[in-house]
Amino acid sequence: MTTIKQEISISGNGLMKNKPCTVKFFPSQSGKIRYFVKGEEPFEADVENVLSTDHCVVLGNKKAKAMLTEHLSAALAFCGIDSIDICMDETEVPALDGSSKKWVELFNKAGIEKHLFEKKQFYTVREPVYYLNGKTSLVVLPADELYISYSVNYDHPDLTRRWAAYNPKNKEEIIEARTFGFYKDLKKFQMLGFAQGVNIENTLGLEDEGYTSPLKSDNEPIKHKILDLIGDFYLTGVNPLNMKCQILVKEAGHAVHIKTAKMLKGKLIECK
Repeated sequence: MTTIKQEISISGNGLMKNKPCTVKFFPSQSGKIRYFVKGEEPFEADVENVLSTDHCVVLGNKKAKAMLTEHLSAALAFCGIDSIDICMDETEVPALDGSSKKWVELFNKAGIEKHLFEKKQFYTVREPVYYLNGKTSLVVLPADELYISYSVNYDHPDLTRRWAAYNPKNKEEIIEARTFGFYKDLKKFQMLGFAQGVNIENTLGLEDEGYTSPLKSDNEPIKHKILDLIGDFYLTGVNPLNMKCQILVKEAGHAVHIKTAKMLKGKLIECK
């Protein structure tokens, strides 16, 4: 069980509704990741508590919810934190820079408390776990070590039939990869009440050719898809970075991640 050493907080505006939110994190010995939103009944960061994946991952229960949790979940995975209390005064997690970088920096600043003599546990699957639907696929296979490959096919010269992979050497590039979207669609989404907090600091805009700001690394949008996948799979209760699996993804998103995570949850087994 791993938690933070001291209480810490951060504030910022949400990506969807642009409302300011302060998030406070508290050390916990519960062995769970728990959200406390606006004083309502808490809920756990668990795939069974996903309420929506329409524009982002929304976790919650009948009385409370937390929107845009995926980048925070990914940061918890990268830091190995599996026991923490998260208190929010609004319903949407701050967007910050649109990646997991500032969350990881925050947890490192608080300090990460690991139980001494606790051996790192790895997990795998006995047989393939997969979701297939037309052009979309997500397959999880048993392997000797973690390998994630993500392919996309967007109407953009840099993102047509392209792929990227995760490995420990490019971990920092995955962590800092920003959320993205087509700049031409921004006004439409804002008229529908979404993307109110989008700006050049927290979102990489895709233009007809090029981007609204320089890339932080090659294939940054695809690396952000890997970041989302890690955050979504963390809701299985097992850190995906501790999975000895090949994870092969083609043209998917949060909805497919979560559907596969639900199937995966009951099929993960401990391994050496």
